Amino acid sequence: MSTAASTVAASRNPYAEQAPVHPARFLHRLNPLGKLAAPLPAMILIVFTRDLATPLAFAVLALVLLFVGARLPAPTVAALVVGTPVGVAILGVTFGVWVDASRLDGASAAASVVLIEVGDWRFTLAAYLVGLTTALRVAAIVLLSLIAGLTTTGPELVRALVQNLRVPYRLGYTALAALRFVPRFRHELDVIRAAHRVRGIDTGRGPVAAVRRSISYAVPLLASAIRHAERVALAMEARAFGAHDTRTERIASRWRPRDSAFVALFWLVTAAIVWWGLLVV
Repeated sequence: MSTAASTVAASRNPYAEQAPVHPARFLHRLNPLGKLAAPLPAMILIVFTRDLATPLAFAVLALVLLFVGARLPAPTVAALVVGTPVGVAILGVTFGVWVDASRLDGASAAASVVLIEVGDWRFTLAAYLVGLTTALRVAAIVLLSLIAGLTTTGPELVRALVQNLRVPYRLGYTALAALRFVPRFRHELDVIRAAHRVRGIDTGRGPVAAVRRSISYAVPLLASAIRHAERVALAMEARAFGAHDTRTERIASRWRPRDSAFVALFWLVTAAIVWWGLLVV
């Protein structure tokens, strides 16, 4: 099959892996296990920090890595740029409201600055700073997890686990087959909705109608899932899946020196940020 024909065939298949339109940046080329191992110590240490500087530095580091090392769609970039500060500010207020004022340092200047006052209840700057610290820790952990989450696909992670960590391929590729159900269900749901529109099935508008539509979609989706699971089971049995201890891999997942360098450098930066945070405190 020619390249043009294979491209057309892949575009018609909703379950085929799509080739990247643009050349991948360096985060996409790293081993998935390296992208998981690199931020893991930072995510653990952030839980125990109590200052603003450390989680803020990790959040900025994660954003810089994502913007420089990953090719992200414009909506994702906008969500990170706008959503991160807005979400941190809102979470800071939410967490700060629940801060016990009696545990705050009453002698500090921030404790005397009242931001909101309702009757006898006061929301001070000190309470907001405590809430903001917690919100920054949450944001930093989420952003660090996105380094792997936004640059790694499910099949890539499964292949890395099977080939590099020696996870039994029976478990890994069974999980990969389950992942393939997700785009299939999305496609099946679109087909069912189109069939309902063609047949003129109208359940009305509003939340009750939405629940009624979901129930009407459940039975055909379940039937489709059973048929698909049966076909997958028959195909795996016909190919003697699980009959041997090892299997030949079509796509290799290798741990390269650049993966070791990325992990080592990230751990070095993590240690530097934590040390800097201790000095700031």
